[in-house]
Amino acid sequence: MILQGKQVKLNRRNGVEFLTFRALEALPFVAHAFSTRIGGVSRNEFSSLNLAFGRGDPDENVTENYRRICAAAGFDEDSLVSSSQVHKTVIRRVGRENCGEGFNKPKPAGVDGLITNEAGVTLVTHYADCVPLFFADPVHKAVGLSHAGWRGTAARIGAETVRALSREFGSIARDLVCVIGPSIGPCCFEVDSPVYEVFSRMTDLSPDEWIHKDGGGKYHIDLWEANRRALVRAGVPEQNIAVSGLCTQCHSDLLFSHRATKGKRGGLSAFLALRGEGDNAD
Repeated sequence: MILQGKQVKLNRRNGVEFLTFRALEALPFVAHAFSTRIGGVSRNEFSSLNLAFGRGDPDENVTENYRRICAAAGFDEDSLVSSSQVHKTVIRRVGRENCGEGFNKPKPAGVDGLITNEAGVTLVTHYADCVPLFFADPVHKAVGLSHAGWRGTAARIGAETVRALSREFGSIARDLVCVIGPSIGPCCFEVDSPVYEVFSRMTDLSPDEWIHKDGGGKYHIDLWEANRRALVRAGVPEQNIAVSGLCTQCHSDLLFSHRATKGKRGGLSAFLALRGEGDNAD
């Protein structure tokens, strides 16, 4: 079983498969999920639970897929708020007035992270190899969800999210619980010299310890470890950071991977919300 020994749980409800993370399951005030490609209505390269609009899959299929995963994972469809990712580090505070953005309302461009302290708001970010970063503050009851591609990782979007939670809600880094979700792993993320040079300049994170030099101008980079160390540098205790350890490219039968399919694919989504009074974890 690919999830054995990892910080991940595979759930199946009404034919829909989705992942949850043990570190967040331990927090009763948080609802969360990470989609798989199993249980939707899309076909061909989008098969079957495609959650990416604008890639050629009919919108009605994507909308139905969102309906299905929301029903399976326990989210109100009307509570969703989407990011609008451009591989930068803009973090946006959202509330109930933003529900529906990216679904039945327009959304602002250029947002790679979302934070909220309001129940009834489900943060949604999008993936197909990039790194999802989940944040939960048990003290101030706030959550954040950020998309870390390699550019966002190098720009330390995790630390930017920690700062945004502190600025907006008074969160303290040492209180945060963080999860580094499924993405392309160090086994598969091969890059050439220009990308290597960007990461090699992160000297405070000791990049030689998480970059493998293959020779011939090729390198393997551990984005999980880069993000983990950036979070630790931002003040999050090591014991509060869980790494899922699940590579999207290695497991492209379960998870959409841009590299594994050379771009012919659907998309995954991460979901994170505060539970309201009376909401119960399953």
